[in-house]
Amino acid sequence: MVTEIEKKWQKKWQDAKLFESNPDDREKMYLTVAFPYPSGAMHVGHGRTYTVPDVYARFKRMQGYNVLFPMAWHVTGAPVVGIAKRIERQDPWTLDIYKNVHKVPEDELKEFTDPEYIVKYFSNEYHNDMVNMGYTIDWRREFRTIDPHYQQFVRWQIRQLKDKDLIHKGSHPVKYCPDDDNPVGDHDLLEGEGVAINELTLIKFPYEDSYLVAATFRPETLYGATNIWLNDNEEYVQVKYNDEKWIISKASYDNIIYQKEDMEIIADVDPKDFIGKVVKNPINDVELPIFPASFVDPDYATGVVFSVPAHAPADYIALEDIKKNTEAIEKYDLQQHIDNIQIISLVDLKGYSEFPAKDFLDEFNVTSQDDENLKEATNESYKKEHAKGIMNANTDFEGVRVADVRDDVVELLINEGIADKLYEFAEKPIICRCGAKCVVKELHDQWFVKYSDEAWTKKAYECLDQLEVVPKEVRSNFEYYLDWLEDWACSRRLGLGTHMPWDKKWLIEPLTDSTIYMSYYTIAKFMEQINPDDLNDAFFNKVFLNQEGANDGSVNQIPEELTNEIQKEFNYWYPLNWRLSAKDLVGNHLSFCMFHHSAIFPDTKWPQGITVFGMGLLEGQKMSSSKGNVILLSEAIDTYGADTVRLFLMSSAEPWQDFDWREKEVNGIQRRLEAIGQFPQKVEKIMGEDLKLPLENTIPKVEKPINKWIISQINRKIAEATEALEGFQTRKALQASLFLFRKDIDYYLNRITTVTQEEKDTLTYIVNTWIRLLSPFIPYMTEEIWDQYNDDDIFMASVAWPVADESVIDEKIEKSEEIIQDLAKDVKEIIKITKSEPETIHLYTSEDWKYEVYEIAQEVGKPNVGEIIQRSMKANLHDNKKELSKFATKAGKSFNKINYVGKVDEYAVINDAIDYLEDEIGAKVVVHNDNSYDPQNKAPNATPYKPAIYLE
Repeated sequence: MVTEIEKKWQKKWQDAKLFESNPDDREKMYLTVAFPYPSGAMHVGHGRTYTVPDVYARFKRMQGYNVLFPMAWHVTGAPVVGIAKRIERQDPWTLDIYKNVHKVPEDELKEFTDPEYIVKYFSNEYHNDMVNMGYTIDWRREFRTIDPHYQQFVRWQIRQLKDKDLIHKGSHPVKYCPDDDNPVGDHDLLEGEGVAINELTLIKFPYEDSYLVAATFRPETLYGATNIWLNDNEEYVQVKYNDEKWIISKASYDNIIYQKEDMEIIADVDPKDFIGKVVKNPINDVELPIFPASFVDPDYATGVVFSVPAHAPADYIALEDIKKNTEAIEKYDLQQHIDNIQIISLVDLKGYSEFPAKDFLDEFNVTSQDDENLKEATNESYKKEHAKGIMNANTDFEGVRVADVRDDVVELLINEGIADKLYEFAEKPIICRCGAKCVVKELHDQWFVKYSDEAWTKKAYECLDQLEVVPKEVRSNFEYYLDWLEDWACSRRLGLGTHMPWDKKWLIEPLTDSTIYMSYYTIAKFMEQINPDDLNDAFFNKVFLNQEGANDGSVNQIPEELTNEIQKEFNYWYPLNWRLSAKDLVGNHLSFCMFHHSAIFPDTKWPQGITVFGMGLLEGQKMSSSKGNVILLSEAIDTYGADTVRLFLMSSAEPWQDFDWREKEVNGIQRRLEAIGQFPQKVEKIMGEDLKLPLENTIPKVEKPINKWIISQINRKIAEATEALEGFQTRKALQASLFLFRKDIDYYLNRITTVTQEEKDTLTYIVNTWIRLLSPFIPYMTEEIWDQYNDDDIFMASVAWPVADESVIDEKIEKSEEIIQDLAKDVKEIIKITKSEPETIHLYTSEDWKYEVYEIAQEVGKPNVGEIIQRSMKANLHDNKKELSKFATKAGKSFNKINYVGKVDEYAVINDAIDYLEDEIGAKVVVHNDNSYDPQNKAPNATPYKPAIYLE
């Protein structure tokens, strides 16, 4: 249940309209995160996705920026239609998921036969969860992608692309749901998100009056075919296609029929009748025997495989298996065929033998065709031969790279009538949200966005070049996808969405309608004043492009004064500063964003930055709503409170890394949070008076070394946290502002032995700084603390972010305190090891000449023992040359490890901390700066920053 404190601040922020962002004279910061598809409840993985931009938005607001962080709901497409269908037919699995995982009440679930009701229900749930998480969203800009105003915007966008000849009608393979009779995208799938569609070459091997038709990725290897593989335990059929008879597996027919629609089954055939017979290799008329193989998947491609054992690990290992299979050899009379097999090398691959397939089998320890490592060995083999292989003299393409020959071979085979094409999924199964198994279908009257257009791709690259990518290594992924993207089917027949303005039988598909919606956010708050029918191309051209009129001849119907105000709003917020999305959207949503911005907007309006997120785990397992392996965000808030959830999600991993929700660790974070909440009272107790936090968090003027030390440490942490947050490194920021900060504070509170006004001022500065640094992460607690201890009429969310003051960051002060810390630790360790109970601890500080050797070592720079000894001797730093040489040698070897900051008055530093050291050690402490009292000759052991110790 949401706590009273959380409710209180939600209402106060809302009443104050604190996060409603309007243009003003401040520098703006506009960031968006991928708007959610609300087909189910929000879980903690979603919580991480939307907390990152909120932390950044709060941070930037405290820095003085005018921040816009909007939110909307992506409800177009077929997923909810499939869900509604499954609920209507009372599908047990779907009902179980929505009752027990998404926690939908029975009375609500009855309404889920209406897809629009589903998205309305869950978008409201998302909204409430986001409010409860304390997100700084400007809710005036909220919309759903089926709102009539937004649909007019989408029509404008799609017409912009068509006017630029970037949309065309044609044939193209797409993922397709036979049950829905509709193309599907990743958002429409239960399984198979991100799976590519591959183009295969079909090779027709003559057999009597038919062809055994085999599919391959590698048509160039046909020259080295040794045999054909069929799975003799599966069903096969003879089909008629283009006046030819083909032999393929029965399971593959169910897929192929969606690409070759006039294909029909003539008869069932028994694969066992083919085993031991021969076909002819159509490229050279060599006879190839037909063998049985269990690795042949009847559901993949055609269920017929031609064997190239020199270069296909599966073929090589299957051939080895058949040689040992005496039962099959006798049953099908295969021995003579097996004896005649000659493996033919086609590709030279540097570092590998004549038959690379065998090398890859050995590398991956594959022992049979049923080995789970076979797929990995095959993938690695194909990848390396494609990248670095050279065709040899056993082909017609000697000396040509494999990568360069493939298209030529396909063209040659098709021209000679011995090949065809087939499209197939890279992985299976692909399951639609309606529950049906998807196929690849070649659509012939489909609308496509021309991402293959070279000029457009170049502009998209220019967009990428000028924006910042976080993390940096993802930039190469974008470069790959911008090059790789083919034409994209941008229309569907089924689902929620906007109709194609020029072809009403088609709907604009979900990814195409959500590429530049960031620009719509900037004007969304005005839409309630406007009739959607009045929104036309002329209006959007004026607002977004400052153009008069439109290609369709429309005239702006919106009053000029209001149009100008809307245009001013857009120009203030655009370009977008940061776009945040999950890493699985790099190859579509985020790349599309660059393409569409570069096509429609001038370069001054292109996005400036993209941050990519990792995925979520639950107790080490991948989160999945469909498998019930999730923690709902609402439940996490009820159990732990929003601040704990935020703090864990931001501290467990950097945003682009996968995070793991572990209950034990969340409980640990909750305990840390409770300690932070109690800290101001603890400080009041130490001070002996009420704590007051001033709005101006001025650094106090202090004289005592320990107070200078904590102020120096705090300003280091401010600098570290600020730098980390600028790069979206939430975990690193919290490492500085929470975990290390807390460690320094605990030490400081233990270190101070008296509390004067100087300590009171320092403690006030500590609390004031700490809650500011933590405010973006735990807004409710910091807001409550600020309210209790500050009298100004200003929210914590609007208080200034601390700025590190370089002048108070003092390396010598920090090194001095490090000496004290190390001394306390070292003495206690010696007492523990020796099991002694000393009355007095004698400490001997380093002699000055040793500091002078360190000064020489610092001047020398890189470790050079000889030069350090030589220069120390020449300077005559010490009368005992042997001792001088010995210490100079030691200094040369260890200098780079000690972080030398110059000479420190160790005698004064230790004397200043005597009370603390005596309390820590439990014995009297005496400091010596000479050896006048040194019964055990310990003083010579002292080195800079490391006093010698004698227990008496």
